[in-house]
Amino acid sequence: MIDVEDLIALVRNYNPKTNADLIREAYAYGLEMHEGQFRRSGEPYFTHPVAVAAILTEQSLDDATIITALLHDTIEDTRASYQEVSRRFGEEIAELVDGVTKLTNLQLSSTETKQAENFRKLFMAMSKDLRVILVKLADRLHNMRTIKSMRPEKQLQKARETMDIFAPLAGRMGMQWMREELEDLSFRVINPEARNSIIRRFITLQRETGDVIHKITNDIRTELEREGIEADVFGRAKKPYSIWRKMEEKQQSFSRLSDIYGFRVITRSDLDCYRVLGVIHQRWRAIPTRFKDYISQPKSNGYRSIHTTVSGRDGKRVEVQIRTRQMHEVAESGVAAHWSYRDGVRAQNPFAVDPTKWLTTLTERFENAEDHSEFLEHVKMEMYSDKVFTFTPKGEVVALPKGATPLDYAYSIHTRIGDSCVGAKVDGIRVPLWTRLKNGQSVEIMTAEGQRPQATWLDIVVTGRAKAAIRKSLREEDRERFIKLGRELARVAFEHVGRKATEKALATAAKQLSLENSEELLSRLGSAELTASSVVRTVYPELVRESGEIDSQRAVLGLSEGQSYHQAQCCQPVPGERIVGITYRGKGVVIHTIDCPTLEALESEPERWVDLQWHAGPHAAEHTVSLDLTISNDTGVLGRICSLIGEQKANISDLKFIDRKPDFYRLIVDVELRDIEHLHAVMLALEAESDVARVRRHRDLGRRP
Repeated sequence: MIDVEDLIALVRNYNPKTNADLIREAYAYGLEMHEGQFRRSGEPYFTHPVAVAAILTEQSLDDATIITALLHDTIEDTRASYQEVSRRFGEEIAELVDGVTKLTNLQLSSTETKQAENFRKLFMAMSKDLRVILVKLADRLHNMRTIKSMRPEKQLQKARETMDIFAPLAGRMGMQWMREELEDLSFRVINPEARNSIIRRFITLQRETGDVIHKITNDIRTELEREGIEADVFGRAKKPYSIWRKMEEKQQSFSRLSDIYGFRVITRSDLDCYRVLGVIHQRWRAIPTRFKDYISQPKSNGYRSIHTTVSGRDGKRVEVQIRTRQMHEVAESGVAAHWSYRDGVRAQNPFAVDPTKWLTTLTERFENAEDHSEFLEHVKMEMYSDKVFTFTPKGEVVALPKGATPLDYAYSIHTRIGDSCVGAKVDGIRVPLWTRLKNGQSVEIMTAEGQRPQATWLDIVVTGRAKAAIRKSLREEDRERFIKLGRELARVAFEHVGRKATEKALATAAKQLSLENSEELLSRLGSAELTASSVVRTVYPELVRESGEIDSQRAVLGLSEGQSYHQAQCCQPVPGERIVGITYRGKGVVIHTIDCPTLEALESEPERWVDLQWHAGPHAAEHTVSLDLTISNDTGVLGRICSLIGEQKANISDLKFIDRKPDFYRLIVDVELRDIEHLHAVMLALEAESDVARVRRHRDLGRRP
């Protein structure tokens, strides 16, 4: 445990005017209150508050925050009271300790309704004094660093909560170093095999290529010295979790992943940042689309820096971040820079965000949320997403999450504007509604009376507000059509098991599924929010599978005992097709067809391939295949198509429209089949139908296994 004088020395390093006596008194009081208490590791409990205080000294925080860290568990876990803490250490510190105590008691990973309520309390506490969340984040960081002493199930719960809530919150507040460490500590618990695999590959790579970081750092320093630019250069390998996330997102192996190294150049001035950029681009080839200027367009959390990715030594991609010392302090500390001290006085960093203004904006937006889901959508948008700042034609700023489209912009102005949107102009040029907006663009929305939202819009928008408004409009407009379609889907599905979709059967299913009535059930069935098989299974579970058929759990031969599998979504293999298994950490074995194009990327990893084959017996109709249909836009056509599929003893599990024209509809229909022969029979029957212009198997090679 850190001695009190050592702790005071850490504070004096950046604040020579610290109130050492008050820190000593808080240290002694905390030690006394926690006497006889121990952590699961067996250490005295007070080692934890002291460690939290030491973490906060790394951010050069004020005395009140350091003392709050020493006392943050006293009101909750000891005989100490708010009144006594206030009397001995002052009202400010008592308020901070009480605020941290309330945050500790919030269950942020509970049910949606409770989670929304607790998030609201979290931001209210933060709005009173943001230092409470700084202490709480440091508290969580130390707990994650020492998590091994907890029970395995508790470790997993804390790690997931940290990954889902506290790490993104640290990132949203600009404390990127803390976000990365929290993510990596959580990753170590959630997926230790993946993390260890990445570390082993790093060691192998270093053995093969030598110390790349040292070499590239020296290269950059040499180029800058040649141009007479004073700057500090640092390099590092990216965190295992960051690398794993890129591997998952890009579906690439470690050997094919680029820019796993990052470098920072810390300059003396803004002008030098751009001079450094010029030197680097002259020396190494820049990668198109991998340049971002956050100095001229700062992030909303105060982050400023230039990012560029270049082809460095041996063609390896490296990311370079260029910033001044003041920008670097904000990049490291985020909003904590607002309270940091230097040489005994509060540091005045012009780039540190105003936390009060940020939180006020945040809480005002939350107050306008109509329901819990919308509230949580706002929370996630604020915490988890970078912002894009756009302008109205009158010059007013509209903040949207990264990836937002003109439709998101329209709905952010008013639901009526979004619903009636027929087009958009960005910087005066007409653009498609799915265009991704960029910082600084001016957006103008064109509307037309009688225009209504389309189902395809749901795939275009990213904000919760826009999605909720579109779904509401579609439900109202299409309810009758969905009910009609749902009734047809239900009829076919019930007849498939030798029963009729009577009103009583539908009402019973609705009751079991906690729906208001049978019309609501049919509406959801028709809009693909429910599957026909799930409705039938609710009423007649014993009839869903015929006796003697091989269910999906026994369908594959060649798996090890206890080994789980599922079918790849990219190629959707069915019995009768040649298959191969690929092992994925945390997913078991994923089955692909032998000709699946995604297998090409795995040719260099033969140890992951598993020789498999389908069971030779009759299979249950549980294997989903997506069909891409283009059909006539005439009355009754869709109903006939559903009936035709049902006549082939196949069940429709999902249906979605992807294009609607005046004369034709294009849709994707998910059908549950027995085997490849069953698939051919269904497709042949559809091809023979005069209202079907085209039918083909839909393979989505962009989907993850």
